[in-house]
Amino acid sequence: MRNLCLILLFLVGCSPSKQTALDAWMSDSKKLKVLSTTAQVGDLVAQVGGERVDAWVLIQGDLDPHSYELVKGDGEKFQRADQIFFSGLGLEHGAGVAQQLKGNPKALGVADAIRELRPDEILFRGAAPDPHLWMDISLWKEGVGPIVAALSAKDPDGAAYYRERGEQLVLELTQAHEALQKSLREVPEEKRYLVTSHDAFHYFARSYLAEPGEIDWRKRVAAPEGLAPDGQLGGRDIQKIIDFVRERSVAVIFPETNVSRDSIKKICSAGKELQIDIRICQEPLYGDSMSGLSYLEMMQRNGNVLKCNLQSTPTN
Repeated sequence: MRNLCLILLFLVGCSPSKQTALDAWMSDSKKLKVLSTTAQVGDLVAQVGGERVDAWVLIQGDLDPHSYELVKGDGEKFQRADQIFFSGLGLEHGAGVAQQLKGNPKALGVADAIRELRPDEILFRGAAPDPHLWMDISLWKEGVGPIVAALSAKDPDGAAYYRERGEQLVLELTQAHEALQKSLREVPEEKRYLVTSHDAFHYFARSYLAEPGEIDWRKRVAAPEGLAPDGQLGGRDIQKIIDFVRERSVAVIFPETNVSRDSIKKICSAGKELQIDIRICQEPLYGDSMSGLSYLEMMQRNGNVLKCNLQSTPTN
């Protein structure tokens, strides 16, 4: 019988430990039940909530948060939660998730709250706001305050606890931001150019690749796909990146953990036909997913991969 149960768990793609953790989260407890849509949001929430909350992340692993659609059991998670945190600025635009969030009095968009606090810092692609705020630690830390306020409103007895943990988290994030800036600015300025799979790294480029006070920082980063990767790559998209690579002597381009490599493979192939030698970095960057890392581990690993490859790669 045990072997049969293990086989059934394997067939439905759910490990016993993960199922047990979800069952525990769904069960009654004295703790605040908190659901976060993404790992980036969930990490902040867990750091602030500590022992007073039961935290769960909806979109796990390397799934794409842009297009995530509800699966069986997700609706019950929204209903079970006392408080819901989502990223916002249009990131979670899958119809089912958007329907659960729209007008939900239990739901708070972290990036939406940051936009209210720092409106001049929000980037746009056309009329669409860029939702990848977590790529700038100094901007993402602005979400800690709204999280503290929301948890305190649901659990007034824990207000001092949440405030103290929030202050400590902001301090850690501030120090990590400064350390990442210092580290990447050790890379020669002429090598600080970035090509990735999709437009998830503009906040990163502005904060960590640009020179202090640089106005034309957008020249630092390019990607063949837009804010939400869709794999629809045309000749004009490829040519745009080839021009970027040639003009800035870029020698390495970076895949992302949860985005197909097809687009960057096409760019490398097109570059070779033009005698432009471009290689694909063997270590992918973390853009929309964290693959089980903490938020700061994700950002630090991105910084280390970029520094190592940009600093050591000869320009074309």
